[in-house]
Amino acid sequence: MPVKKTGPARLAYLMPLLHFLVLALCLRCSHMCPEGCNCSADSWVVRCTQRELKEIPHNIPRDTHLLYLDSNHITNIPEGAFRDLSKLRELDLSNNMIDSIEPGAFRELGDDLRLLDLSNNQIQQLGREAFGRLRPKTRLYNNPWHCECSLQELFETLNLDPETLNEIVCHSAVQDEFSGQPFIRLLHSGINFCSLQQKTTDVAMLVTMFCWFTMVIAYVVYYVRQNQAEARRHLEYLKSLPLPKKITTEGDTVSTVL
Repeated sequence: MPVKKTGPARLAYLMPLLHFLVLALCLRCSHMCPEGCNCSADSWVVRCTQRELKEIPHNIPRDTHLLYLDSNHITNIPEGAFRDLSKLRELDLSNNMIDSIEPGAFRELGDDLRLLDLSNNQIQQLGREAFGRLRPKTRLYNNPWHCECSLQELFETLNLDPETLNEIVCHSAVQDEFSGQPFIRLLHSGINFCSLQQKTTDVAMLVTMFCWFTMVIAYVVYYVRQNQAEARRHLEYLKSLPLPKKITTEGDTVSTVL
């Protein structure tokens, strides 16, 4: 006759089965492939090229080494978009419509990242805070860059692909004469965009202070003139009033008779 298992004994009997189910679920999650993408059997390569994606897909396997998101319609890279992808070695975001990259967008990627391709997008400005401590080889060419101090800081901190440096061209700049020129050439000619920006800021501050001071002086002059005019009108009004008649008292009458 089989012995009926009690509660603790039944739980001990089911624990291995529960462990197996959790392990199978974790393995399945780690090998899930984003919808519309192609993944290799080991999930090391995830290819989402030309899938008409408008945002970074979810459920990218954690073991991914190569991630291709090129030739889509992605416009924004939010913070934490590549969370948990610490093993990523190459990230291709080229040929999209990216015009906004939030601070910390790539910060959570691991030190294994060797290549980051942001070429052929719509990026005008990009702060170095988007990368954190990462220093992969980075491609930034064929973007409508606004050449200013932040781009100069990127040149000083990132490991930019040397073969594409001359293709990073100023679409606009802090001074119009720099537009249409390769940014690296301007830097080599001795132009310091951070100094130019500081001078521009100082001039703008001086102009603002001058305008404010002029407005204050104008108000004071207006206030004084208004008070003078008001005082003059009041004085003229007082002059126009008839003089009060002297009231004859009884004592004055008696003295006059005498």
